[in-house]
Amino acid sequence: MNERTREEQYGIVFDVIKKHGRAQLGLMVNESWNQDPRRIVFTLARYKFVSKMLSGRKNVLEVGCADAFGTRLVQQEVGSITAVDYDPIFIEDAISRANPHWPMTCKLHDMLEGPVEGSFDGVYCLDVLEHITSKDETKFMANIVASMTRQGVAIFGLPSLESQVYASPQSKAGHVNCKSGGSLKEFLLMSFENVFMFSMNDEVIHTGYLPMAHYLMALCVGPKS
Repeated sequence: MNERTREEQYGIVFDVIKKHGRAQLGLMVNESWNQDPRRIVFTLARYKFVSKMLSGRKNVLEVGCADAFGTRLVQQEVGSITAVDYDPIFIEDAISRANPHWPMTCKLHDMLEGPVEGSFDGVYCLDVLEHITSKDETKFMANIVASMTRQGVAIFGLPSLESQVYASPQSKAGHVNCKSGGSLKEFLLMSFENVFMFSMNDEVIHTGYLPMAHYLMALCVGPKS
């Protein structure tokens, strides 16, 4: 391949390839890219929101990272990040694409089995809570809180209950515990002193009417021991 672009400043693309190689899509994002590319925009917008809300946090935990493709957005804003998932397939995929210039810790962990080793001043959990059954959700949250410092901040994101009429068969198969905005806030207040709710439609996060939100984001402060 010719490595001289018509405009000299774009030669940086080859410098990046020499340093980082060519990036591969993760398992989850590859499926989206080939079946519904817009979904990637929505997903990365959620990670960007998390990155800005947790900016400056020293030690951050991602619960349910899947292929950890969007995790790098949060890495840009925090000191260090540990990404966990209970599915070994996704952790193996994330580790296989690891970049030494973007170091993170990816490891297998089931949050229903106990807290993550360490002490985290920031935690986020996107598209996971709706997969946790109602009988297990209290244990799940207790182990998240047990992984946090007293000054920790947590962010949870999940599809709204109202959105499920539009969900794909694939999504519905795993969504066993979607919540409305009010019920999500009530549930999270059992574990945190303060919960701030946001609505999300497509890639836009806002403070609009919760029952019209396709996706819910909750910013939680003050974990209860």
